[in-house]
Amino acid sequence: MSLFARIKPLEAIIATAEKKSLHRSLGAFQLMLFGIGCVIGTGIFVLTAAGAQKAGPGLMLAFAIAGAICIVAALCYAEIAAMIPVSGSAYTYTYATMGEFLAWTVGWALILEYAVAASAVSVGWSGYFSGTILQEFLGVSLPAWLAAGPRAPGGLINLPALVIALLVTWLLMIGTRESAMFNAILVVIKVTALTVFLALTLPQAELARFNPFLPAGLFGGFGSGVGAVGAAATIFFAYVGFDAVSTAAEETKNPQRNVPIGLVGSLLFCTVFYILVAAGAIGTIGGQPIMGPGGVPFPAGSEALAQQCALPQYAQMLVCSDEALAHVLRQIGFSQIGNMLGIAAFLALPSVILVLLFAQTRIFFVMSRDGLLPETLSKVHPKWKTPYIVTAITGAVVALGAAFLPVGQLADISNGGTLYAFMMVAIAVMLLRRSHPDLKRSFRTPALWLVGPATVAGCVFLFLNLPYLAMAVLPVWGAIGLLVYFGYSRSRSSMGRGIVEVIDDIAGAETAIPIDPQ
Repeated sequence: MSLFARIKPLEAIIATAEKKSLHRSLGAFQLMLFGIGCVIGTGIFVLTAAGAQKAGPGLMLAFAIAGAICIVAALCYAEIAAMIPVSGSAYTYTYATMGEFLAWTVGWALILEYAVAASAVSVGWSGYFSGTILQEFLGVSLPAWLAAGPRAPGGLINLPALVIALLVTWLLMIGTRESAMFNAILVVIKVTALTVFLALTLPQAELARFNPFLPAGLFGGFGSGVGAVGAAATIFFAYVGFDAVSTAAEETKNPQRNVPIGLVGSLLFCTVFYILVAAGAIGTIGGQPIMGPGGVPFPAGSEALAQQCALPQYAQMLVCSDEALAHVLRQIGFSQIGNMLGIAAFLALPSVILVLLFAQTRIFFVMSRDGLLPETLSKVHPKWKTPYIVTAITGAVVALGAAFLPVGQLADISNGGTLYAFMMVAIAVMLLRRSHPDLKRSFRTPALWLVGPATVAGCVFLFLNLPYLAMAVLPVWGAIGLLVYFGYSRSRSSMGRGIVEVIDDIAGAETAIPIDPQ
């Protein structure tokens, strides 16, 4: 009995997809706008300080490196999303190409990715809440032990991050979702705030502040998490969301032309936008890291860095700010506009937490539906009509992570799962080209012989440049997942019991195909 023999019939998945009658209405420009809205937001508001501590002015190069890897990964996503446009994302794609076991590892990694990412955004929101709303507007400062986790001097628990995570969880449990109009307004707020930031900072930028450009070097060494490449591994978080564009391939006019334009165009726009924001921040108040022993930057989010930032000579540095962009504007004399930018982040970030929590519970739901997780996890509340049990469990874990861990470390941990999932998608696309060459593909990844291996290599390269602790989390989490799979999931999965059901959550279609259990 082969461990890799349980492959979900691709025909069943595609049969379900074909029952949806999606109208091709999106053009290249619409896809670009959609991509920009999905990508710009959390990372640039939250991770600018952590990235600068790792790379200094080289943060600009880090954005370019991460953006390039995202572009090749996006092209792989586009082909397979157009072929298999059903729930489950990378988990479903892997199930259809490499089998249940590897699909389990991808789903398990995605559970980690979304939960930890939601914690990271909660911590980022907390910085803007404490700095802009409480201190600047209300003149109130939270006690140190309530404003940050134990790694900060005097810190014990990040209460605002804990509260926002639990509040969003509650909203998701009772069925509240953001509307398309609300999301569009938030996109406008975010892009407008960052555009104003550029208009105010770039004219005041000084070239001298960019020297040295790479204070920690281009490549700090595998597992170091520093240098421009180490920063790229962290701020890769700022690009997550582009895969949502890939899923729109089925609804795109002339997808072979418009999907690459939409994907590459939106990612190029975001990359240039991010580089300019980094240039504006660093060029006005400086972005050199605080160096530790041996001329190596103190790790972002570490207790040692927090102790340095508590000293008067470092307190106003970019790398020490919990609300970096608002802090920059205050430092150059635009306090009120800085506060407005802080409010923009304060308003926009909770919706990101909601989307991440929703995505995580969606993966849980699909895996539970496949029998890989207990059915009770996806039990729907009779009144709220939501999977309230798994949402509550997820929210509790997210809140605990947000309460006790710094944002930089959370982003690094989240990126480990993301990079693994992206790598598996690229492998799945290449395998499908060989196993199902004649299947209809409304979009074909150009030069897959180059783009596919480049995606795999890029994801592995960034993963190896995460800090050792962040790298270790994924295999440890994976080992726990293997215990769950072999102890529970393998014997109870639908494939193991000889039946596979593919249910489309939008159309309500269901396809059941008997199979031989392996």
